[in-house]
Amino acid sequence: MGAVVDRLVPCPVCRTMAPFSANRNRWRPFCGERCRQIDLGAWASERYAVAAAPQPDDDSSAPLAPPPSA
Repeated sequence: MGAVVDRLVPCPVCRTMAPFSANRNRWRPFCGERCRQIDLGAWASERYAVAAAPQPDDDSSAPLAPPPSA
């Protein structure tokens, strides 16, 4: 039988082709630790976001409207 060929995928950060196999690339889907850290930093600085339906403002520090007069 032939040798198993690793599937190569582009690194999401630098686009370098990297093996996707867990036993050949512990940083997958990234090419290395540097690109993994860059991606983590992008999430932490909110350059990336998960799409979601808009939520109503929940500004609990805003003053409440006065109760209606009786």
